[in-house]
Amino acid sequence: MNIHRNASGTALTLTLEGRLDTTTAPLLDAELKKSIAGVTELILDFEKLEYISSAGLRVLLSTQKTMNKQGTMVIRHVNETVMEVFEVTGFVDILTIQ
Repeated sequence: MNIHRNASGTALTLTLEGRLDTTTAPLLDAELKKSIAGVTELILDFEKLEYISSAGLRVLLSTQKTMNKQGTMVIRHVNETVMEVFEVTGFVDILTIQ
C-alpha cells in the first residue's frame, strides 16, 4: 500500500493506494499517529484503495475516535467493494463517507 500525504494548515489529506489489510494497517496507523496532532480536518481519499480488512477498520475506528475530539474526518471516493465492507460492518453509521 502507498500513502500519499498532503498537508495544508490544519487540514491533512491522505490518499491510500492498494490494499489496507493486516500487513499494511500498521503503516497507516503509524502515519496517522505521527501526522494528526493539531489536525482539525482529516480527509482520507480511498479512490485507489482496492480492499480493506478488519485490521484496516480498526485503524479507521481508532482514528475516528481521535478526530471526534479535535475535528472532523471524512472518507472520500470509496469504491463498491470497500463500501460493501462498511455497510456490512455498520461503519457507514460511524464514519462520514462522501
